[in-house]
Amino acid sequence: MNSSPLTFPAGFLWGAATAAYQIEGAAHEGGRGESIWDVFCRVPGAVADAHNGDVACDHYHRSAQDVGLMRDLNLAAYRFSISWARCMPDGVTPNPEGIAFYSRLVDQLLAAGITPWITLYHWDLPQALEDKGGWAARETAERFADYAAVMHEALGDRVRIWTTLNEPWVSAFLGYAAGIHAPGRQDPAAALAAVHHLLLGHGLAVRALRRQDPEATLGITLNLTVADPADPGRDGDLDAARRVDGQSNRMFLDPLFRGEYPADVLADVAHLGMAEVVRPGDLDIISQPLDLLGVNYYHGDAFTKDPAPHPGPAGGAPASPLVAADGVRQVPRGLPVTGMGWEIQPEGLRRLLNRLQREYTGPAGVPIYITENGAAFEDVPDADGFVDDQARLAFFDQHLRAVHESLADGVDVRGYFAWSLLDNFEWAFGYHQRFGLVRVDYETQRRIPKASGLWYSRVAASNALPAAGG
Repeated sequence: MNSSPLTFPAGFLWGAATAAYQIEGAAHEGGRGESIWDVFCRVPGAVADAHNGDVACDHYHRSAQDVGLMRDLNLAAYRFSISWARCMPDGVTPNPEGIAFYSRLVDQLLAAGITPWITLYHWDLPQALEDKGGWAARETAERFADYAAVMHEALGDRVRIWTTLNEPWVSAFLGYAAGIHAPGRQDPAAALAAVHHLLLGHGLAVRALRRQDPEATLGITLNLTVADPADPGRDGDLDAARRVDGQSNRMFLDPLFRGEYPADVLADVAHLGMAEVVRPGDLDIISQPLDLLGVNYYHGDAFTKDPAPHPGPAGGAPASPLVAADGVRQVPRGLPVTGMGWEIQPEGLRRLLNRLQREYTGPAGVPIYITENGAAFEDVPDADGFVDDQARLAFFDQHLRAVHESLADGVDVRGYFAWSLLDNFEWAFGYHQRFGLVRVDYETQRRIPKASGLWYSRVAASNALPAAGG
């Protein structure tokens, strides 16, 4: 057994991530307008126990405290999203008070020696734009570029790293096809239009930001998976894995890095009219050079499309309602699972990173950052509110070892952001699923670092993982 710590490259960036609607609260303060999540949370049954993000972690009022917490945890970078509805309540008109909140936050981070890493969009579209068609409408992509330019004008003198979108797959497929995320629509054709307009919005925003600041570091964050056939010897399972990989991974990677949608995926969805929303020149806009690719990884899955039975019970939700319509379903493999029921598969992260380097980022010379990785478990606080979350600690340790193995394989990974800094509002799950390095007592808003947070702090400070078994 190797008894030496696993050291990461000099300058490897250690951080944690959050999202505006999940932590900020102050939903009706400072001129903030409604987002699609404010409206969706009022739909009966849409969110666990009718929860919403009106208060969440009250970060809007406690940002200075939270930045101090980040400093104490030895974080070098903080990835956070901007609420479009707070800064432009109608999606178009700037709100100085909302913009000022983020300006203060950036100043607080810089004063603490923490790099601000901005995500312009983490799922909370202004409801005013949804009322005009949302991401299924081309105009939303154009408004997104305008919003990006406004935010850069306000913060670009201090913020060097900008990512456009977080997980456009979720926005499009869970929001517009499955209806389990805001805006709650169930229209597969609208979902595919949203895919294209999200990517077009990314490209238009990159173009706008490059005009304002040619030296800015620009990227996008994708949630990517490892889709395996449940049985590699079954043609149906091979096709199921191809379909999931196509719609979850290649549907976004290929236009960004190759300037084209994958032909097999276009054939799979030809009946849904996606070709009608793609205009000449769009893919040139989408495929502008990137300075980084953010990768969110939580788990992979095995899939089947074969009517013959597989060992074990049938699995949970498929990768999207579009592949479900093609008869694709997940097959559990007996791996340990998180509190969300997601399989724990750290070796999948190594496979994913190596594939990205080989097929996409390496040829393009684009570095990778792990922008989200983490796990929800049933946290049990002691009498003082401390959580000894050894399962989450082990999850981080295992996945960081997979990252280290990918580095040894030659993959250009330059940083890692734990999801999440704080327990927070977890979308349709409300506050029942906790991912935080830090426990939040929602009644008192007290923050208490967990065992995993203290461990991660030591890893970040030393730029190394402890020896195996240490």
